[in-house]
Amino acid sequence: MTPLSVIDEELDFTHRSAPGTVRFGRNTLGAISETLTNEGLVRALVICSPEQKALGRRVEELLGDACVGVHAKAVVHVPVETAATAIADAKRVSAQSLVAVGGGSAIGLAKAVALEMALPIVAVPTTFAGSEMTPVWGMTENGNKQTGRSPQVRPVAVVYDPTLTDTLPTRMAVASGINALAHAAEALWAPDRSPVTSLLALEGARAITGALQKIAHGTAEPGDRDRALYGAWLCGGCLGATTMGIHHVLCHAVGGTLNLPHAETHTVILPAVLQLQRQREPRIINVICEALNVAPDDLAATIRGLAAAADLPITLAELGMHDGDLSRVTDNVHLSPAAHKIWTAADVTQTLTVALHGD
Repeated sequence: MTPLSVIDEELDFTHRSAPGTVRFGRNTLGAISETLTNEGLVRALVICSPEQKALGRRVEELLGDACVGVHAKAVVHVPVETAATAIADAKRVSAQSLVAVGGGSAIGLAKAVALEMALPIVAVPTTFAGSEMTPVWGMTENGNKQTGRSPQVRPVAVVYDPTLTDTLPTRMAVASGINALAHAAEALWAPDRSPVTSLLALEGARAITGALQKIAHGTAEPGDRDRALYGAWLCGGCLGATTMGIHHVLCHAVGGTLNLPHAETHTVILPAVLQLQRQREPRIINVICEALNVAPDDLAATIRGLAAAADLPITLAELGMHDGDLSRVTDNVHLSPAAHKIWTAADVTQTLTVALHGD
């Protein structure tokens, strides 16, 4: 079966190609100043999480006079209060560009600032999440995570330096990698998929899953982290060109409502979504299974096995969700018109219940 088998036979599609520069290779962080110069960017504010402050300071040193400071206050799910603080800081230093250093929290916060101030972003990812390749932003207010799409928040350049992932703990590496795998799955069943996005999704899924198997089981060799980051780039890129689907809707509802960790929430919910998608999109699930070299009956168990090998939670209960939270979460699930065609409220409840308790 070829990747084109997930596209309608008449091949009637529109493909959106993302602009921007991707620089990939070990020790490419050292050329971050050159990257900004090539993009014509000045007065960059570095945005990172408190945990990545040392790396943020390193980037500040590499940028020299092109940097106007480090804002090390990014947190998961981008609370609107956190975004407001970052926007105020960017205005205070008269920033004209942003350098997001870290995982999804840092990149998400930079996107919130860019959305408000129309500033270009250069992203330096340190995990395998892949959000740096999408025009998707998200912010949380009063337990409700709102998301949207804007070309303004897609980074104009991304620097992929695999050395920055060498010290990424196994748990975080696998969790963020499964998050990227979810991007590929969603791109394959997206209503606006194309042959190009399907090829990217399948290649990305193969690369990242093969690397994660070794990382999770402690058998990684030189180059496996490079391949994982390469896969994350492709998975993020294909999602950036398509519409997010039911998996991301559920993750945003659960994570935003209960303030659960983003990557781990993806890790738990993806197997449950894949189980129900076997009934809704069997042809696409078969293609995913062929790419990953697993039987359809084993797909969900394979993802859970990766999580378990990395000592990650495999149920939402382990993350802190309770039965009493289920109705509150489902109230925050807003199905898109495309998702409504094959998913019902009962499907949502069933999938979240499976994710809550395991299967």
